[in-house]
Amino acid sequence: MDTPVAANPADVLALAAGSVDEAQVSDRIGVCRACPRLVAWREAVAVEKRRAFADQDYWGRPVPGFGDPDPRILVVGLAPAAHGANRTGRMFTGDRSGDWLYAALYRVGLASQPTSVSVGDGLRLRGTFITAPVHCAPPANKPTTAERDTCRPWLVREIELLWPRLHAVVVLGGFGWTTLFPTLRAAGIDVPRAVPRFAHGAEASVDGRTVLACYHVSQQNTFTGRLTEPMLDAVLARAAELAGLRQDGPPTPP
Repeated sequence: MDTPVAANPADVLALAAGSVDEAQVSDRIGVCRACPRLVAWREAVAVEKRRAFADQDYWGRPVPGFGDPDPRILVVGLAPAAHGANRTGRMFTGDRSGDWLYAALYRVGLASQPTSVSVGDGLRLRGTFITAPVHCAPPANKPTTAERDTCRPWLVREIELLWPRLHAVVVLGGFGWTTLFPTLRAAGIDVPRAVPRFAHGAEASVDGRTVLACYHVSQQNTFTGRLTEPMLDAVLARAAELAGLRQDGPPTPP
């Protein structure tokens, strides 16, 4: 049976709410066409390409979440990068932000390897699932408010499905932080009236889970030293500890 395609915000709302599991959410995200500006941009980038990737076929579609199908930790980013996940088809794969994130996940024992270059590279996440408030690459890495709101039902449904198993949520960046709490409320989760403002290392207790704030792994933050490897490792190690997944050193390769 063909996967139904969301062509507008009403379609997104209906198809997200009607998804029976995470696999179906991912399938429906992967063909969504509800945001005309993002559709045009992601597809143009996939044709024009970056010179370094001129010989590669770009994904050029919305990028679904990725990770352990039975997660205890949810990582929430911003949106796919034009020549990263929009090229490879997997969250944070194939760009420098992903280099930082997956290396850190490996160091704290939540990833099977420290690099992520393609969907076929063998990477596996341990107890961790990665998603984003916006699933299409936006121009200048800046989705509009309307695009964020159109995409929100996908994240709402993911949270509804994953929440019973989660112990911690790691939010990368202020965009994800301000987006997450209204999304949790939309998913029927009791969120405290007052939550901390975004700051690296901030924590919020929500329905027995802990939401952790981390500066985004963007080049703007990592190149300038605003986010360092020890800072990133500390947040992810805290999440692993909360989830009962902490181990000394990276996992042994399978």
